[in-house]
Amino acid sequence: MSNVTPLGDPARHFWMTRSVARAMGVSLSEAMAEDRLSHRNYADLVTRCRQCHFVQECENWLSRQVDRADCAPGCCQHAALFDSLKDVARKA
Repeated sequence: MSNVTPLGDPARHFWMTRSVARAMGVSLSEAMAEDRLSHRNYADLVTRCRQCHFVQECENWLSRQVDRADCAPGCCQHAALFDSLKDVARKA
């Protein structure tokens, strides 16, 4: 028998994913419009966020962001992707 981990609320994690990116100065909508992020990859970001065990840590990190964040929270499994999108946006 396998262990099934329930997924978190889709709306909550949709907004958390967008909020972490936005705190870093990354627009996921622009990344999709510029073909730097596919719709499928965006949906996968939210799904993986829904599986995360660090929701409270992420929400705490988000609550402390008053200026542009240099990087995603250390617990974020999307940190490398957000860093990459931030670097591309900075060069544009």
